Amino acid sequence: MKSQGIAVLGATGSIGTSTLDVVARHPERFHVVALTGHSQIERLAEQCLRFRPRYAVTGTPEDAAALRARLQGRADTTEVLAGPAALEEVASLPEVDVVMAAIVGAAGLRPTLAAARAGKRILLANKEALVMAGPLFTETVRAGGATLLPVDSEHNAIFQSLPADYAGSLEASGIDSLILTASGGPFRNTSRAALHGVTPEDACRHPNWSMGRKISVDSATLMNKGLEVIEASWLFSVPARQIEVVVHPQSVIHSMVRYRDGSVIAQLGSPDMRTPIAHALAWPQRITAGVAPLDFHALSGLTFEKPDLDRFPCLRLAFEALEAGGDAPAVLNAANEVAVAAFLEGRIGFMRIPELVASSLAGLDLAASTSLEALLEKDAQARRHTERQLAA
Repeated sequence: MKSQGIAVLGATGSIGTSTLDVVARHPERFHVVALTGHSQIERLAEQCLRFRPRYAVTGTPEDAAALRARLQGRADTTEVLAGPAALEEVASLPEVDVVMAAIVGAAGLRPTLAAARAGKRILLANKEALVMAGPLFTETVRAGGATLLPVDSEHNAIFQSLPADYAGSLEASGIDSLILTASGGPFRNTSRAALHGVTPEDACRHPNWSMGRKISVDSATLMNKGLEVIEASWLFSVPARQIEVVVHPQSVIHSMVRYRDGSVIAQLGSPDMRTPIAHALAWPQRITAGVAPLDFHALSGLTFEKPDLDRFPCLRLAFEALEAGGDAPAVLNAANEVAVAAFLEGRIGFMRIPELVASSLAGLDLAASTSLEALLEKDAQARRHTERQLAA
């Protein structure tokens, strides 16, 4: 078996570290060619010392210099680069077979597109690539001959629950709808009035998953689920009306496919991201991931609830943006990133996040951009609009 070269974009985040954990369990299958990290230089240095990549990429030249200093005399074979262009470079290296796309937010779009143009196997954990640029990204994947495999636990679960020969048509496969499960986050039982007073620390205490702060807040607002709805639409060629969301607090059923004959096929497992990562890394084979087996005897029960769109309007906004089409999903994503950052900095309250997103959707031209440059300009416009609303 030929060892596959891997580039991990966003290696220092939770998805990146879980990916490296799985890779380390299978040294005969995988070797690390490139690691990238934005600012967690100590962690990136530790990863470089362990996995000895050919390249490491940081966000700034200053961080690159700091990383070189930490590696000097210990991992001199690792070339340290910096900046967005370097991310695109390592994502398209000839010796890279697999790209884990795990950079959070819009910053992950360009390198993921570079991997698609280069025909790589892309393990997509960066949902913004499809949320911001669904038509452009899917066409680039097709034109480049890339293979796109979902890593988000929900989309990976749907992928596993679809027919093996699924070709992008629910009708042809006898499918009624896709069902995304949501944990409900830390505020599932919190009243709307009380949500006005929650803190960033409260929002980042997810009951089931260990995630970064931005994604944790998105989970608390249910915007994360909204972004996943948009992502699912592009991944599986499904309109909004055939995507359902159900709150499942135990996070054991990761998502489901509802078939026309009344069957529902679900993928179950412990809430551990190493399972979908291992599935995507080895597909169509299966490998060990270090995940504890699901103990059915220990489960107290599986429950399901309808999402409350009054307390969590971000989910409704995401459905509306998907229905509107054009650049609406990109505007939704950009406004949300700015609003979440402001909340984490203590500048706004929790319930201001959906208000700011709704303001940008209402205040900007949502017509579809015809190029990446135009799309990125629309993203910038949405960010400026949201910042102005913050200052108002």
